[in-house]
Amino acid sequence: MALGPIAILGGTGQQGSGLARRLAAAGVQVIVGSRDPQRARATVDAWSPPVRVDVAGNAAAAASADTILLAVPYATIDALLEEIAPHLKPDAVAIDLIVPLTFAGGKMAMLDVPEGSAAEHIRARLPPTVALACAFKTIPAHLVDRVDEPLDCDEFICGDSDAARGRAAELVAQIAGLRAVDVGPLARARSIEQLTALAIAINRRHKRHDARFRIVGL
Repeated sequence: MALGPIAILGGTGQQGSGLARRLAAAGVQVIVGSRDPQRARATVDAWSPPVRVDVAGNAAAAASADTILLAVPYATIDALLEEIAPHLKPDAVAIDLIVPLTFAGGKMAMLDVPEGSAAEHIRARLPPTVALACAFKTIPAHLVDRVDEPLDCDEFICGDSDAARGRAAELVAQIAGLRAVDVGPLARARSIEQLTALAIAINRRHKRHDARFRIVGL
């Protein structure tokens, strides 16, 4: 079954723009959401190679989409959810891409999230009729943005329902070289977010940039 319209909120950042271009190239209808649609339109028009992508304000993009990717910094997610929540379709699925990391003084640390993970923080602030899944948390954003290079790895997904995980897996499957690995309920986001921190630590220790995960034996 074809995916419906997808809104990527934060779609002009490295991760968001890389996903927007990869998904659009795969034939998915993509809407880039932004606080400043005019500036976002200029950014999208400058992408090379060019892709067919719509641009709208965050609320309008969210209202038009069946699937909403949250690709914004953790510090801005509360304000974004407050803005878009009244406009979300009742049967929409939100996909959380956020990892609550900080880099102060050159040192990486996980932020303290009372709910346990960015995903659970978001779940507590979404309308109850909107399902939530996680995907695209462990792949380096700069690698996602290099759209001429294959990702060639696995990506962990979790969610609050079978339907949410199924939507996330369907989205992952649109990107060549990427395999979804379903790890279960939304609480597993805690482990996924820690794995992202681990991948960054591996890259730093070994002076690499593109280390990511692949599960063998599955």
